[in-house]
Amino acid sequence: MEQKIRVGIVGCGGIANQKHMPSLKELPDVEMAAFCDIIEDRAVKAAKEYGGENAIVCTDYKQLIADPTIDVIHVLTPNKDHCQITVDALEGGKHVMCEKPMAKTYADAKKMLDAAKKTGKKLTIGYQSRYRQDALYLKRVCENGDLGEIYFAKAHAIRRRAVPTWGVFLDEEKQGGGPLIDIGTHALDLTLWMMDNYKPKTVMGSVYKKLGANGDCGNAFGPWDPKEFNVEDSAFGFITMENGATIILESAWALNTLDIDEAKTSLSGTKAGADMRDGLRINGDRYGKLYIDKLDLETRGVAFFTGQSQEPSVLEARAFYDAIKNDTEVNTKPEQAIVVTQILEAIYESAKTGKPIQF
Repeated sequence: MEQKIRVGIVGCGGIANQKHMPSLKELPDVEMAAFCDIIEDRAVKAAKEYGGENAIVCTDYKQLIADPTIDVIHVLTPNKDHCQITVDALEGGKHVMCEKPMAKTYADAKKMLDAAKKTGKKLTIGYQSRYRQDALYLKRVCENGDLGEIYFAKAHAIRRRAVPTWGVFLDEEKQGGGPLIDIGTHALDLTLWMMDNYKPKTVMGSVYKKLGANGDCGNAFGPWDPKEFNVEDSAFGFITMENGATIILESAWALNTLDIDEAKTSLSGTKAGADMRDGLRINGDRYGKLYIDKLDLETRGVAFFTGQSQEPSVLEARAFYDAIKNDTEVNTKPEQAIVVTQILEAIYESAKTGKPIQF
């Protein structure tokens, strides 16, 4: 029988319970062998639900790194801790899946990338939106050149009222920001990945704290405490790339708008355009007429048989562990994720200074 890959979970909070641990449970060649959280009860609960009989429970992540039987570490902590834990894990001989964003700052992300290169261990970042069926299909369209040169794009991450009120989401020191670094990061990652363009030239940013002072305004997750809301409620970026392409990034947890989209991209190329705003649509002109093709991405099979899971988080986990087993490149490369962090940080900095950031 093939030996299972043994995994240590660092951070047993929301993203661990909602995404990573349920996804890893679907992989028969993976064993969640250790659980760490600064709140011990959370680690104990996770171990009971997802671990084996001899699962390790601890409050110090260095205990997992020192364990030679652990092969992979999942870093699922607040953003400010991504860098130190990831670097320590890589230098301790572990492969690392770090939840998005890569880090709170570009400098931290650079330390993570340098550690991965130095140690030769695999590092990937949790951008599971790449594994949605619309994203996978659109990536093939882009790689095939069907859109031509993509010179204009929009990255969409707009909620009307969906401010997360749990954990540390409203804490700038621990997270680095609000919706821009939380959900804007997914939209920007998708957009850069589709364009295969990772060379920014100039960034202008606007950041707003307009609605956070009102804690009772129809929020999907219930009222928040205005005293604790010290991040932005919306942020916007205007990005130019070295090759002349332009990207507009829009993000909000709370905004008075009906134009709502999250973790989506719109692309305009010399041959055609594409967007995810009403399903996946391809647009252009053909034989002298304009067209819109709307793709049918439903998976249909035999009754009572659904086949392998198509959940993006499961596909993401499967791809990472296949890269480990086969010693191949990870799909979401740290060299790509670091550019996302670089641009997000530049939007915040530009908004603070009122000046464009030049790379």
